[in-house]
Amino acid sequence: MSAEACAAIVQRADPERFAALMAAPVADRPVLAVLYAFNAELARAPWASKEPMIAEMRLQWWRDTVEAEASEPGPAHEVASPLGKLIRTKALPLDLLDGLAQARVWDIYREAHADEAAFWAYLRATGGALMALAVQATGGGNREGALALGTAQALANYLRAVPALEDQGRIPLVDGRPEAVAALAFKGLEYLDIAKKAKLPRGAGLAAYLTRPVLALAARQPQLVAAGALEVPEFTRRKNLLWQSLTGRF
Repeated sequence: MSAEACAAIVQRADPERFAALMAAPVADRPVLAVLYAFNAELARAPWASKEPMIAEMRLQWWRDTVEAEASEPGPAHEVASPLGKLIRTKALPLDLLDGLAQARVWDIYREAHADEAAFWAYLRATGGALMALAVQATGGGNREGALALGTAQALANYLRAVPALEDQGRIPLVDGRPEAVAALAFKGLEYLDIAKKAKLPRGAGLAAYLTRPVLALAARQPQLVAAGALEVPEFTRRKNLLWQSLTGRF
């Protein structure tokens, strides 16, 4: 069980995060690969079966495994084993790890988020928690700054996924009117400004290299969300990743 195997999972499941992983400092890559692979497995679980009970069982297995691995190594597994070692050596907070899995239950069903507060709670528990875990694993200590950055990143990714979620029969947004979408994007940019004040490890923060351009575009042209056209040109992608890898600014 190795970080290389985890990196291969990330490469297949999450190419944008894999690009950030490869641009991160070499010393940070093993721990980030493990966390990103764990996230990929959780994100995949709700969609791996059409039976909600089976999907819930998959997520519950991860919750149980995280709890067990926090105490001692369990049976060999390509992601759970290195994750367990990371939990034990970096004292990763179990509340964030468990919440990351628990939040994914929403992905199994077709109901909308209860309200805007529930929507933001979902983003914080998924992308926010992952960023906070990555920050702690790479030596950072500003949990709230990390949660703010990860929540903004999760919003950017979520807005880009709105058409695909609708195609699956989901109701992704509490209010899909352009003005409401723009308001979400502006709030996401406010989270970015909060995160800018935190001194976060460069390697962990790299995963958010597309967040600002995506949210800025959604704020200016919110109609692009429904049209599935909230995309950043390849040149901008490469430029942002390079700039952030060199400066740590996002």
